[in-house]
Amino acid sequence: MTPDIILASSSPFRKSLLERLQVTFSCVSPDIDERQQQNETAGNYVKRLAREKAETIGRLHAESVIIGSDQCALLEGNILGKPGSHDNALEQLRNAQGKTVEFHTGLCVLQQSSQFCQVDDILFEVNFRRLSDAQLEHYLNVEQPYQCAGSFKSEAYGITLFRHMHGDDPTALIGLPLIRLTGMLEDIGVRVI
Repeated sequence: MTPDIILASSSPFRKSLLERLQVTFSCVSPDIDERQQQNETAGNYVKRLAREKAETIGRLHAESVIIGSDQCALLEGNILGKPGSHDNALEQLRNAQGKTVEFHTGLCVLQQSSQFCQVDDILFEVNFRRLSDAQLEHYLNVEQPYQCAGSFKSEAYGITLFRHMHGDDPTALIGLPLIRLTGMLEDIGVRVI
């Protein structure tokens, strides 16, 4: 019998991505402190948050397979958070012009009852084109990516901001690395295909 699957997230982007795998799941939003710890690398930061999200929901659903994920963008060693506003998004995009931004996506698949836990950090890099403020303003007015790390949605109009992209799994950039997730789910016995 296949265990229940729970996505520990309230993100509509992650929910939409997981639906691609054709598995039945529910979503439960975890309430955790998402502040970065002192001297914590970007990779360790997203892995810790992904695991904490999964563990928080796993304590209430020990038999279920819990999927936790978190993401951050890294520009010149500094973590870019979700901009939250137009002005902050414009500033993030200005700072990224002609540069490479690293996206770290933490992924955790956990089942408390079997003590199964796999955690990974999936890296994806995006190199930004040089665009005018007018072009950036136009993009932001069309897409309004104020709740997206790095101030863009690569799966939509945001693709126009890039010179090139590099990584093994383009879904990692959107927030849930489906290639790695498929392997993790199969490791715990959930058949995806």
